[in-house]
Amino acid sequence: MTTSIEPNVSETPATKKKSAKKVREFKPSGKGLSFKRVFTTEGVHPYDEVEWEQRTASIGSETGKLVFEQRDVEVPTSWSQMATNVVVSKYFRGQLGSKERETSIRQLIDRVANTITDWGIKDGYFASPEDAEVFRHELTYLVLHQKMAFNSPVWFNVGVEERPQASACFINSVSDTMESILELAKTEGMLFKWGSGTGSNLSTIRSSREQLRGGGTASGPVSFMKGYDAFAGVIKSGGKTRRAAKMVMLDIDHPDIEEFVHSKADEEKKAWALIEAGYDGGFNVVGGAYDSIFFQNANHSVRVSDAFMKAVEEGGTWQTRAVVDGRVVDEYEARKLMADIAEAAWICGDPGMQYDTTINDWHTCSNTDRIYGSNPCSEYMFLNDSACNLASLNLMTYRDSDGEFDVASFQAAVALTITAQEILVDNAGYPTPAIEKNSHAFRPLGLGYANLGALLMARGLPYDSTEGRAYAGAITALMCGEAYAQSAKVAATTGPFVEYPLNEEPMLGVIAKHRAAVENISDEWAEMADTALLKAARQSWDRALEAGKDHGYRNSQVTVLAPTGTIGFMMDCDTTGIEPDIALIKYKKLVGGGYFKIVNQTVPEALIQLGYEARERQAIIDYLMEHDTIEGAPALKEEHLPVFDCAFTPANGTRSIAPMGHVRMMAAAQPFLSGAISKTVNMPHEATAEDIADCYLEAWKLGLKAIAIYRDGCKRTQPLSTSLDKKAEKVEVSQPAPLAAAQPVWGSTESRRRLPDERPSITHKFSIAGHEGYITVGMYENGQPGELFIVMSKEGSVVSGLMDSFATSISLGLQYGVPLQVMVDKFSHTRFEPSGITTNPKIRFAKSVTDYIFRWLADKFLQEEERDLYLTKNTTEAWRPGEPQVNVAAAPADEEPEEEVSAAAESSDVEESEGFASARDGQVLFDATAGNTGTSVYTLQADAPPCSECGSIMVRSGACYKCQNCGSTSGCS
Repeated sequence: MTTSIEPNVSETPATKKKSAKKVREFKPSGKGLSFKRVFTTEGVHPYDEVEWEQRTASIGSETGKLVFEQRDVEVPTSWSQMATNVVVSKYFRGQLGSKERETSIRQLIDRVANTITDWGIKDGYFASPEDAEVFRHELTYLVLHQKMAFNSPVWFNVGVEERPQASACFINSVSDTMESILELAKTEGMLFKWGSGTGSNLSTIRSSREQLRGGGTASGPVSFMKGYDAFAGVIKSGGKTRRAAKMVMLDIDHPDIEEFVHSKADEEKKAWALIEAGYDGGFNVVGGAYDSIFFQNANHSVRVSDAFMKAVEEGGTWQTRAVVDGRVVDEYEARKLMADIAEAAWICGDPGMQYDTTINDWHTCSNTDRIYGSNPCSEYMFLNDSACNLASLNLMTYRDSDGEFDVASFQAAVALTITAQEILVDNAGYPTPAIEKNSHAFRPLGLGYANLGALLMARGLPYDSTEGRAYAGAITALMCGEAYAQSAKVAATTGPFVEYPLNEEPMLGVIAKHRAAVENISDEWAEMADTALLKAARQSWDRALEAGKDHGYRNSQVTVLAPTGTIGFMMDCDTTGIEPDIALIKYKKLVGGGYFKIVNQTVPEALIQLGYEARERQAIIDYLMEHDTIEGAPALKEEHLPVFDCAFTPANGTRSIAPMGHVRMMAAAQPFLSGAISKTVNMPHEATAEDIADCYLEAWKLGLKAIAIYRDGCKRTQPLSTSLDKKAEKVEVSQPAPLAAAQPVWGSTESRRRLPDERPSITHKFSIAGHEGYITVGMYENGQPGELFIVMSKEGSVVSGLMDSFATSISLGLQYGVPLQVMVDKFSHTRFEPSGITTNPKIRFAKSVTDYIFRWLADKFLQEEERDLYLTKNTTEAWRPGEPQVNVAAAPADEEPEEEVSAAAESSDVEESEGFASARDGQVLFDATAGNTGTSVYTLQADAPPCSECGSIMVRSGACYKCQNCGSTSGCS
C-alpha cells in the first residue's frame, strides 16, 4: 500500500492540467433551473396548510435540574414534544429572553430556506422568479413536514453568519513538519468551535523509528495524537451543544502501526486500573478514570489495502516502510497483525477498518489525487482538505395512502435537496484556504436518509433478509441516481465542477459502475425486478449517465449515509441512518429518576401489512407491552418473528439481528453511495476477538469501504471495587432470619433488643453526584441489621448532626423491632438534594441520600423478592411500588400533567394506534412495579458516555453517540 503523502496545497489545478491529457470544454446554457410544484399548492403558503400551537420546550438533567426551557414556542401540532425540545434548544438563535431570540419554527425554517433561495437567485440558479418561489415553498414544505433536514451546522449558522460554516464533515491534511502538525491542531479547534467534525490520516508523519533531519529520533504520529486528543476533549463544538467529533487514521504499512493499533486499548486498561483503585468510572468526570487517559475523544481506524487483506487470507507476511525513504522497517505475519487489531477492538471498540483499495476504486476524482482519509464517522471519504455538507431524507414520509413507497415525491425531494446543498457551497465559509479552494473546485455533497429500519418493518420485511436488503438497495440506488441526474442538470446550466474536465474519465467510469450494480438487486430478489421502485432506479441512473456524458456533473460526490443523530430527532425518526431499531421496547429516563416505556411505532403497521386482524394485533401488542418481547405473543406466526428483530436482544427474548446481518445490509447499500456508511456493528458481550477479525474480513469481501464494531459492555464505566468494599466483602452476611418468637409488647422496656458488645459490621462507601459518604451497619448474630452510622461531612457541621440524629433514630427503630421492609418502603425514593448518578451499579440513580441508604439496605438485608423492587435491574432503575404514573410531555408549569395513557386501547376500533402515538409524545405507558423484568436499551449500552449537556446516558448512532433526552450528538450530522 502506498504511504499517504499529502498533495502539495500550493499546487493548483491549473498546474496539474499542464501535465494531464487534453480536456474538453463545457459550455453551460446559463438558463437556470425550473421547478414544478409537487408538495405545495399555488397561492397557498405551506404554513397555512398546517395547524400550529404554543408549547413549552424544556430539557431536564439527570439530577432533576432544568437544563433548558423556553415558553410559548410556536410549533406544528404534528411535531412531537421531543422534536420540539431538540429543535428549540439546539437550533433557535438569539439569547434566551432577548428580542432576537427565535420563538417559532416558522422563523427557523424561514431563516434557512429563505437564505438559501435568495442565494440561489443571486447566483443565477433559477430560470425565473416564479421558479425561485416554487423552490422556496417546496423546500419549506420538506422541512416543515419533517421530510428532510440539513446537517446541524446549517441550522446553527445559515442566516446568522455572513459566511456561515454549513458543512458537518471535514478531512484535513498534515505533512511531516512541525508547522503543519501544529497548524492541524488549530484547524481542528476552529472546526469544533463551529459545530463540525474532522478526520486526518497521520501516515504522512514520520515514524518514531526514523531519524530527524537535525539528528535524534522522531516522536511519531501516536505521540502527536495525544495533543490533538486533549484539544478535542476541551472544545465543545461551537458552544452549540455538540462535543468535538474526530477521526484519526494510520496506514497499515506505517512503521508505528503496532503502537497505533494498541494505543487506545492500552489506555483503556489504564482506566480499568484507576477504577479498581477507586477513581470514578463515569465519562466526563473531572479527575475520573476516563478523564485521566488519552484517546477518548477520537475514533481510530486502520487503513488497509487489498494486498494486506489477501496476505491475511493466505497467511502471508506484511512489511512496514519508512515514511521518508520507503525502506522496509519491520516484517509481520499478516494474520498476527489482524489479530492484534481485532484484540484491541475487542477491548475498547477501536480501531475500525477502512478499505483503501475499495475506496479508491470508486473514486470519482482519481486523476487529481488519491483518497487518504474520512470524516469522524467514516461516511464522507474524499480528497484531503475538503468539506461536505450533509442532508437526510426521512424515508417513512415518502409513502402513499396504501403504504407503498412514493417514487415520484421521493425523486422530487432528492432534486430539491441536492440543489439546496449545491447553492450552499459557494456561499458558505471554510476554515482554511485549502479547504475553501477544494470545496469550490470539487463541490462534494452528502445526501442520505434515515428511518430505513422503520420502513422495512412497516412493510413487513425483515432487516436481515434478502428481501429487506434488496428493498434498501433499490431505495439507495434511486436516491443516488436521482442526485447525480440532478447534478448533471445543474451542470448543464452552470457548468460542471472546476476539476471535472480533468477527472471526466474516472468519474464516468464510477457512474457506470453504479449503474451496473443496479442489476444485481433483482439478482438477489427476483420479485424486485418488476417493481416501480427498481424501474425508477434504473431510469435515474440511465439519465445520470447520459446527462453526465453531455454536460458533466456539478458535484464530484452526492451521497453518503450519515448517523442522523440530532436531525433524526428533528424529523421524528424512529430509526437513524441505515440502522434497524435498537429494540421494540425502550426506556427513557425521567428527570429525577425512574423510566417510562417507549414502544416501536411501526409494530402496528407491520402487523397490518402481515395480515393480522384487529383482535390479533391487539393481543400481540398487549403481550409486547407486558413482556418487553414479541417472542411468544399469541397469534404471531413463527415465520414473522424476523420482521421484528432489532439490534439488541430483549431481556425476555432470544432474538436479535446477528452482526453479519448488519454487515450484509451495509453491503446492499454501499454500491449506490458516493461515500460510505456511518454504522457501528454491535457485537454481543461474549463475542471473541476472532469473531471481530472474521467480521472485518467479511466486510472487505462484501465491498464495504469502512466498518466499525462495538462489543457491548467492553468499557468498565462502573467501579469494580474500592478498598472499603474489599473489607466489606470479607464479612459474610446471611439473609435475615426471623426474630425470636414472642416479641415483647410495644412500649415496654423489654421490647428493645440490644446488640452484643462485639458484633460484626459492614462498611460501604457511596457517592451521589460527587457527594461522598460512608454507611456502617452493625449486625446481630444472625446477620440482621441493628444499628446504623452515617458519615458525610466534617464533625460539628449541620449535615453531620442531622445524619447522626437520623441514624440514631433508625437504629432505635431496628432494635425495637420495626421491620426493615417497612422502613425501606417508607424512606426509599424520598427526593431532595444531593441527588444524581451514583457509583453503585445496582442503584444507578439516587433521588437523595435517604433514598440511597435505604435502597442499599434493601440490597444487603432483604429477601430477593423484596429487594428487587428497589434496585436497578440490568442498570435500569425500578419504580417505587404504587408510585403514580407520570406524563413527561413538556407543558407550561402552571398546567397539570395529562392523565396516564393505557397501553391497550379500550376497543378494537382505536386499537393500538392511540397508545403508540402517545408514546411518541413522551407519555408513560406503564408502571414498572414488582415483577417487571424489562431491559432498558441503556442496559445494552451502559458503557456509553453521559450527555455533556443533560447527563443522560447516550446511545450509539452510527459510529458516534446521540442523547435520547436532549438530542445532543457526538457525531458530525
